[in-house]
Parts: sequence; structure tokens; C-alpha cells
Amino acid sequence: MITKAEIRKLIEDFVDTTPANRMGEAFGDEKMWGHPLVGFANGADPMFRQFKDRRGCGTTHWMPAEIFNMQFPESNAKPEELTIVSWSIPQTEATKASMRDLELMPSERWARARVVGEPINDVIRKYMIKTLTDMGYEVMAPVLHPEWTRLENEVQTFTSKWSERHIAHCAGLGTFSFNDALITRHGIAHRLGSIIIKAPLKADKRPYTDRYEWCLYFAKGTCLACVKRCPGEDALTLEHGHLKKNCKAYSHGKTIPYIKENYHIDGYGCGFCQTNVPCESGIPAGIEVKEVVNED
Repeated sequence: MITKAEIRKLIEDFVDTTPANRMGEAFGDEKMWGHPLVGFANGADPMFRQFKDRRGCGTTHWMPAEIFNMQFPESNAKPEELTIVSWSIPQTEATKASMRDLELMPSERWARARVVGEPINDVIRKYMIKTLTDMGYEVMAPVLHPEWTRLENEVQTFTSKWSERHIAHCAGLGTFSFNDALITRHGIAHRLGSIIIKAPLKADKRPYTDRYEWCLYFAKGTCLACVKRCPGEDALTLEHGHLKKNCKAYSHGKTIPYIKENYHIDGYGCGFCQTNVPCESGIPAGIEVKEVVNED
């Protein structure tokens, strides 16, 4: 059976070497994303049930076995037979640096990473599916399933039937911040992806017990740098937290025309609450991190 170490190396080597991971245009062969983090969760983890709570992702969020057996109806996979592989690809230092002195509109590097760079996650998903399928495994990516969709209603905005942030949290990659993003060991400025493989690999131990453990505000009652950085009207406030509809109003309503006119890219981008903050490039100083030993 394939090992966690082998899967991790497949992802790391692919991200580090694929020609798809390039900024392009004026930035040429400069890498779009840095070296990835990879985590593993078991399909029977009770945390997945929590994601279906109204305060989480909602009742329509898939359980791992639910979506896996939709893809492979003959498999009849049990939750404990499934391993969820989650990865985080970090923004480069150059991209983060390009944002630190800005206040209203994203840099070209940030906009390009958000719009042109996110599809690289699909390239990783497809590469891993093909590679592991060729090895004889049943494997799929929930985000690539035709019934995957984002959720937009009076309660939920910016979530989906398979939330990569919540999956990464379950796989031990990080905890949530005041702005709802995920703080990982390489910070809060990143993109996330995942696949499910029918192989009962040992889940990673999570180095935290609380979903907000690595956020300075929840851990120490300090910081709120992300609130100060947010350019959206009432999108991120101490009183109401992250109001996703207001966040979307700014990121879509304000940045899209700016990005199109100035960078000639069709899409949105913001990223201010992920840059020039203590958790930009790692777990903030002052946070005690539990050390765990994971078996490959």
C-alpha cells in the first residue's frame, strides 16, 4: 500500500517542478506558489459531522463517504476505509511583500495568484487522481465532482458542499482566524486543495484542540490586525466578525473592475487581511504550539 510519505512527496515534487506553477506575463518563470504543506484525515473522523452544523458549512456539506460513493457507487466504501489528503500552497514572499504597503486595491501579483493561480489547484488534483489511479487506487476530488457547488443564501456565503478550509483544519493543517481564514504553519496567505483515496492510512494528529487556537485574538485577546487591514465597509469588525456578504460586496464589486482595467485579468482579489498581519507567514509569535509526532 502507498504510504503517506509517498503521497506527500508526490504533491511536493509536483508543485515544486510543474511548469503550471508559474506567474507568467511580466513575471515570467517566477513561481506562483511556494512549497506545500500536506495533511491527512480519516473519513470516519467525527469532526466531519460537525461541518454539517448550521454554524459550520451547513447541512448540505458532504461527508467523505457520501461524496466518494457518489463517484464510485460500486465501491460501497466505509468511512474508515477512506483517507482525505489535504494540501496548502503558500503565497510567495514576493507576492506577500507586494501587498504590505497597499490599502485599497490588490497588487498585480496578488490578483494574478488569485485568478490565474487558483486553477493550479485543479492541476494538482487531476495529477494526483491520475497518478494514484494508475497505481490501482480509487481516488477522487470532491471539488471536481459535477455536483459540487458554492453555497449562497441568507445564512451562508463563501462556503460550499466541500469546504477546503474545513477539510484542511480536520487534516491538522491549521486553525481558523478572526477573519475566517486558516492559519497554517506557513501562515494565512495560501490556497487549499484535497482529494479522497480509498486507502486506510493513519490520520495525522492535530496539533491543536480548538478551532481558533492559533489566532492571537482568540488565544490572547490581542491583535485584530486583520480588522484594521480590511478595506471593505463593515466586512470585518470586532462587533460582528466576518460579514461575508459585505466582504463579497467589496472583493467582487470594487476589485473586479480595478483588476480588469489595470491588470487585464478577469476576476477578483483582495487579500489585505492575509498580509501585513502577525499570521501572514506563520503561526503568530506568542502562540504555544503543541508538538505531535505523526507516522508515515
